[in-house]
Amino acid sequence: MANKYVPVLLRHSPVPKVRDFALLAGLDASVRGTLISVMPLTVYDALGSAESVSQVYFLAGLASLIFGLMVPWATRLVPRRWMYTLGTLFYVLGALLAIKGGPIAVPFALLCNAIATATTFVCFNAYVLDYIERTNLGKAQSTNMLYAAAPWAIGPLFGVWLRELWQPLPFIVAGVLGSVLLITFWILRLGNGKQISRAHRPATNPLAFLGRFLQQPRLIAGWLFAVVRSCGWWVYVVYLPIFCIESGLGDKVGGVALSASNTLLFSTPLMLRAVNRLTVRRSVRGAFALCGIAFLLSAFAFGLPWFSVAFMMCGSVMLVVLDVVGGLPFLMAVKPSERTEMAAIYSSFRDVSGIVTPGTAWLVLLVAPLPGVFAMAGLAMGACVLIAGKLHPRLGSSRPSHGRVLPGE
Repeated sequence: MANKYVPVLLRHSPVPKVRDFALLAGLDASVRGTLISVMPLTVYDALGSAESVSQVYFLAGLASLIFGLMVPWATRLVPRRWMYTLGTLFYVLGALLAIKGGPIAVPFALLCNAIATATTFVCFNAYVLDYIERTNLGKAQSTNMLYAAAPWAIGPLFGVWLRELWQPLPFIVAGVLGSVLLITFWILRLGNGKQISRAHRPATNPLAFLGRFLQQPRLIAGWLFAVVRSCGWWVYVVYLPIFCIESGLGDKVGGVALSASNTLLFSTPLMLRAVNRLTVRRSVRGAFALCGIAFLLSAFAFGLPWFSVAFMMCGSVMLVVLDVVGGLPFLMAVKPSERTEMAAIYSSFRDVSGIVTPGTAWLVLLVAPLPGVFAMAGLAMGACVLIAGKLHPRLGSSRPSHGRVLPGE
């Protein structure tokens, strides 16, 4: 009887909409965007060399990968809402460690940020796959990126500017934004997804689904696209600013370049329309080809640093296109019964790229100058052009069948 006087909004959680997820994506981008150009510089200052930066990023990526793969297993013991909460708290902890500073605290701050990103990303994708219809995934992806456009466009330059005013200031702002992300998540009341009851069967080994993943070539291809795309961003975000410093261009050029590139996120709805006309396969192949060429040209032009930066910025345009379409081959192939587990495997692309990129750079820098890292990224994108050629020609396009559209197309 008392229920009668409780407002409907408090008795029934509203069904999350595309805009709700876009809001979370925008806030998450605000935290990461503020730190993305500051963190490599802070690690570089704390450790003193590009090789040391590669080593720290390699170890942080390895730890984050292990943690990210354990999230599905953990969500069978701990409700998903608490796992997402834990991820946001890692953002705050990372900010506090970075404020403390020093050669010990700063690497641990990087580790906390990596774990926070992996945890929130796994949970976020599981929520999206729970509540967004498969035919709306493209729209959800572009809307998420549209909401994240301003943070990614303003954040890198804003973070560098704050660092000039006072070195701990960008981390204070990031810690506050991480707290806002946590509060917003609880206001939206996403709960634990559609499967909110505790499982009656034993928790599944998080590595058990690797077998299912490896049996599906489309999932493997989609995951590889995400890995290489993310490697491209790693090179652009971490090694381009270091290249600018070592070439005498200063520590602001990298942040300005990243902010300028990220303004393209505002055009993601237009990009999605173009993709719908060109098909996913053509879009993925074309974007990887143009990006690979730009990265290779940047490596060959290393004697003219401004030209190298310009070519890298041209390549980043295609990286934004890949942010829109690169994940669709994977997301469109996921079965409903494997949402959480496959979301964790998909999200591992961040950590794998966080291991592969600094690990490869570490080896390259032993025998070649920094632009050699740009060349390796360009060659990896060329390999993706070949893999994308094996995708179905009409992937992602609607196919009529007796006057209706087939589900899942």
